[in-house]
Amino acid sequence: MPKQDTEEYLEAILDLKGDTGHVKTTELSKRLEVSPASVTEKLQRLSKAGLVVYKRYKGVMLTERGRAEALRLKRKHRLLEVFLQDVLHIKPSRVHEDACKMEHALSDEAERAMCRMLGAPDACPHGSAIPPCDGEAASCVECMDAEKARDKPGADKGRKKGDGVTSKGRMAESVPLTSLEPHREGRVAFIRGGRGVLMKLCKMGLTPGVVVYMVRSAPMHGPVQVRVRGCDLAIGHGIAGKIFVIPKKHG
Repeated sequence: MPKQDTEEYLEAILDLKGDTGHVKTTELSKRLEVSPASVTEKLQRLSKAGLVVYKRYKGVMLTERGRAEALRLKRKHRLLEVFLQDVLHIKPSRVHEDACKMEHALSDEAERAMCRMLGAPDACPHGSAIPPCDGEAASCVECMDAEKARDKPGADKGRKKGDGVTSKGRMAESVPLTSLEPHREGRVAFIRGGRGVLMKLCKMGLTPGVVVYMVRSAPMHGPVQVRVRGCDLAIGHGIAGKIFVIPKKHG
C-alpha cells in the first residue's frame, strides 16, 4: 500500500474515533470516498502490518504503533497550517487543503526544524492542539535551548533528559493532563510552552518524570485538581493542557 494511502487511513481512523473505540467500515468508506470493499481490503493489509486491529463486522481500531503514525501525520499537518498562514500568509481558506498535500512529503527532521522556527506553537490556526513530538527533549524549552547550543564545543555532554521518561513511544502513549481520568495516575512525559510556563510548573513540582494523581476535573474547561508528591494542586485548564502524561496502566 502506498505510504500516502496508509497515512490517510490511519489519520481518518484517528479523526473518527480518537484514541479508543472501533470505526465501522462504512464510516471510513464515507470519509475517504472509496467503496466498502476497498476499505476492507486496505484494513486487512494494515492489520497484517501491525498498524490496526481489524475485526469483521465490528470495525477497526489503531494499535499503539498505528496511533503514533497517525499523530505524527496530524502534527505535521497542523504545523504546516501554522507555517502557511503565519509565515507565507496563505489565505485561511487554503491552508487546510495545502497542508493535506504537503504533510506526506515533510520529513521528521524538517518538521522539527519548522516547529523550532515557529516557536513551538500549541495549536493550529483552527484551534486544534498540535501533538507533541517524539524527540529527546522533555520540554519545548529544553528543545530550543539544545538547538541554540548544538554547535558549541561539548554541547552534548551532560545533556539533561526527562528524569527517566524516554522519548520512545511518547507520542503514542501520552495524553494531555486534562484527558487523564479521575482517580488515575500518570507520569509527566513532556511539557510544552515557553520558559514562563515551565518555571511556573516547576515551582508547583510538576516536572518531567513526576507522578500525578488526578483528583477531579471541573466541567466546561474548568480547572483540574491533581495530587503531586502528596500535595493537592488546582491547575487551570489551559496550563494543564500543556502537560502530557503517560497514564499508568490498569492492574
